[in-house]
Amino acid sequence: MVAALFGAVLHWGDVEHFAALLKQAEPGWLGLAAIFQLSTYAGVAGGWSAVLDRAGTPKPLARLMRVAVTKLFADQVLPSAGMGGNVVLVDQLRQLGVSRGTAVAALLLSMIGFYAAYALFAVTMLLLLWLNDRATPLMAGIVTLFLAVAIAIPGLALWLRHRGSRPLPSRIEKIALVQSLLETVSQAPGKLLRDRRLLARVTACNALIFLADAGTLFACLHALGQDSSFETAFIAVMMASIVVTIGPIPLGLGSFEATSTTTLRLLGVPFEAAFAATMLLRLLTLWLPLAPGMILMRGMLKARPARMK
Repeated sequence: MVAALFGAVLHWGDVEHFAALLKQAEPGWLGLAAIFQLSTYAGVAGGWSAVLDRAGTPKPLARLMRVAVTKLFADQVLPSAGMGGNVVLVDQLRQLGVSRGTAVAALLLSMIGFYAAYALFAVTMLLLLWLNDRATPLMAGIVTLFLAVAIAIPGLALWLRHRGSRPLPSRIEKIALVQSLLETVSQAPGKLLRDRRLLARVTACNALIFLADAGTLFACLHALGQDSSFETAFIAVMMASIVVTIGPIPLGLGSFEATSTTTLRLLGVPFEAAFAATMLLRLLTLWLPLAPGMILMRGMLKARPARMK
């Protein structure tokens, strides 16, 4: 995918024009893109904060935002439908003095809220494509596959929580994802999981994450002189995110860039601008946060032996 994407740039795109777009990017719009991206961490942390407040163990939002950066690193490096950082989340909350049951509840509720918002926006994206006469059977199939994943993952977690400690068939228990969930979900307090207002609040916080990512791409496009609508940016971000979620490629390398660029081009954005805006988006959403995420992750791993002693 990466080779095909760069081949397309060299074949169809004016490389000099592509470089000029990046050099002429307007700083004001880039600053807005950075603000949008910072707000995604506030959205993630806000969902956890709501659960911790409800459980009577509030924690500073700034500290939870650091946990969000660490979890992002784990989620991106360990491709497992967004499940890679869940163990990291529980461990980090435990370090903050949160009980294991409350930490697991924060994990489950954030997972349910995340996929609920994700599924809603995926259907919204497909509807917008249909209204613009851009929907294709392939897109509908990808969204349908994603919806199955979005329902299955939190559904499996809740089912395992309902079963408690009762054993599962040996073949199922050997699945890594099931093993990881079995080790955690049984300890979540049922009172928190049944709180519908809390779930709605967590879902709203996670919805802000997707809107902020779309806002980031919207600002990147305008920084490059493209008068694109927020709807265009939203469709491109959602389609690219869905492909990455259901794909096995670490960091979504190539798949996100190719899908976002192709979708933007389908919606009328010039190829060079679509590719440049996508690369700016990836710089802000992936590459820049990876460095602090790796540092925080190393600190967490070093702290484990100290706690064990």
